[in-house]
Amino acid sequence: MAYKQIYEHYENCLDKHGDNHKGVDWPNKEDVMKRYRVMLEVIKDKSKVVKLLDFGCGCGHLLTFIKNENIKNIEYYGLDISKKFIDLCKRKFPDNKFYCIDVLKDNISFLPSFDYVIINGVFTEKINLGYEEMFSFFSLILKKIFTKTDIGIAFNTMSPIVDFKRNDLFYLSHDELGNFLHKNLTRNYIINNNYKLWECTTFVYK
Repeated sequence: MAYKQIYEHYENCLDKHGDNHKGVDWPNKEDVMKRYRVMLEVIKDKSKVVKLLDFGCGCGHLLTFIKNENIKNIEYYGLDISKKFIDLCKRKFPDNKFYCIDVLKDNISFLPSFDYVIINGVFTEKINLGYEEMFSFFSLILKKIFTKTDIGIAFNTMSPIVDFKRNDLFYLSHDELGNFLHKNLTRNYIINNNYKLWECTTFVYK
């Protein structure tokens, strides 16, 4: 469970900064809002109500964004490995369903299927994991969650085309990303590198 250090890092951020963007280790609130808008573009038909799972939901800030933007066609569910974050979300949003699950260890057969899954920030920081360890974490989660997805997934990763690199971030080339998706999930994907952050968001459709 080397990946344990990833969620422990985010719990430490929450302890240090509280329930805000820095509490989930995003330095800039404006960029966070941009990410949410880009992520929600994975939804193809805005006229129908869709079931959406926020995987690695943290403090539930995506749900706050959905409510503030008055988006009516999303039935929101949250999932996180961290009990600390899930307990916080349940206090903030008692009318929504939240799951505290380690999908790489726990049985997920009881989880319902969702139209869409958003995975925001789960694959951007590798902390002290080696590249191969992080790629294994990334690939195993996507393979599992894709089985619970009826229409599509959105997730972000750091772009390797940057001015400088940090040892704690996970930079994934478009070639390696595309090869993985093609071999393991589907050829039906879109890589969006057009929103002026040092990352890309990938939409993967069934």
